[in-house]
Amino acid sequence: MATPTDNDAARTLRSPSEDAGLLRRSWHAMSDLFSPFSSTALSSLPRNPQGIRDRSTRADRIPENRNYGAVDLPPGVRVPKKLATPIKVEGKVWLAAERTWISYLNIALLLGMLSITLFNATSDPISTRFAYTYAAISVIVLIYGYLLYQRRITMIRQRHPGNFDETAGPLLISAALFIAVLSNFILRVREYNKAT
Repeated sequence: MATPTDNDAARTLRSPSEDAGLLRRSWHAMSDLFSPFSSTALSSLPRNPQGIRDRSTRADRIPENRNYGAVDLPPGVRVPKKLATPIKVEGKVWLAAERTWISYLNIALLLGMLSITLFNATSDPISTRFAYTYAAISVIVLIYGYLLYQRRITMIRQRHPGNFDETAGPLLISAALFIAVLSNFILRVREYNKAT
């Protein structure tokens, strides 16, 4: 007759809820390791130790020298008082930043698929070189999109009232793709002319 081992005894002492809790904790630990947008990663972003800054309050949007004397106020009506309130960040601002990040992921994925297709479709040295070129552009788009997303999240968390537009990145990505496609076309035309 077989005797139960220590492992079997330990397994019988644990309840199914303890197994589920262990599985849940393991899942959260692994998701924190592999997700750059986990709660621990977002909590590691810099905080503003001074509290609400002057430039991020609504009080600075009301002019100091507003001439209320130009309008005769009725008796008992006072001039509005400035109240410093923090700027409210709406959910659509966070979602817009995530949408932009997803768009960069989409472009990088399409370029990566193009490079893999070129690499696997033929053994031509020109196609192989351009497969590496498109893969490099894809990695650059991924890195650029991630850095832009992290920068925008930091600006949103700090309630930065500045401009969130980034016009140089898409132009550079488009220029790199245009140059790659144009040089591919030129090399293929030269190869065709040599063959004929």
